Amino acid sequence: MQFTSEQRLDDGVLEREFTLGEIPGTLWTPGSAPAPLVLMSHNNGLPKADPRLVARARYTASRGYAVATIDAAGCGDRPRSAADEQVRAELRRATQAGEPVDEIFESFIGPLVENAVPEWQTTLDAVLELPEIGGRVGYSGGWTALGIRLAVAEPRIAAAGFFAGGFVPRAQREEARQVTIPLFFLLQWDDEGNPRQRALDLFDAFGSEEKTLHVNLGGHTGTPWFELEDGCRFLDRHLK
Repeated sequence: MQFTSEQRLDDGVLEREFTLGEIPGTLWTPGSAPAPLVLMSHNNGLPKADPRLVARARYTASRGYAVATIDAAGCGDRPRSAADEQVRAELRRATQAGEPVDEIFESFIGPLVENAVPEWQTTLDAVLELPEIGGRVGYSGGWTALGIRLAVAEPRIAAAGFFAGGFVPRAQREEARQVTIPLFFLLQWDDEGNPRQRALDLFDAFGSEEKTLHVNLGGHTGTPWFELEDGCRFLDRHLK
């Protein structure tokens, strides 16, 4: 892991950019150490510098957590393959035409998840070697499919917060039954990109004995800010 920049923010959080081979990432750490670690993901091609992600990361770090995020392949400044661009174009065309898009999503999101998991595990290995990181590990993010795959594949993750705001492939919907860690599940009732019943069925499928569902009115980007505070209280219960 090579740190390429750092700055101390007004709230006392230290923000550092890093690289792990071809993987670019950001690590936020609080003033207190060692701190439990939260892996915070994003998808849909968004960069790790997306303002909503940065705001969530900074707030979580200010609550006493180290927060790490990376750009998956095709996200942020990482190059997209010609095949990926073709699938994205086909997805946009089908969506605009009102055609079914599930199979397009399956062919695109499934491999993206499988390829992203090893990179997140590499990041986890590297971050946990830092002296300022200690304690348990959690996951928080809008990329629910990745979170499910990581929760199954990675025993170091002790709790997870999911936002039901994206397509979850059939493989991860089946894997949800194997997820047994405590869960905090957010759902926007009118999310235009996430069919409500599919999200409710996914919540029902999780094998966790402790799982909490929070539902709010509004579209995909309308999640109330107080849910971030509630999410941190959930992390407090299971990571501290």
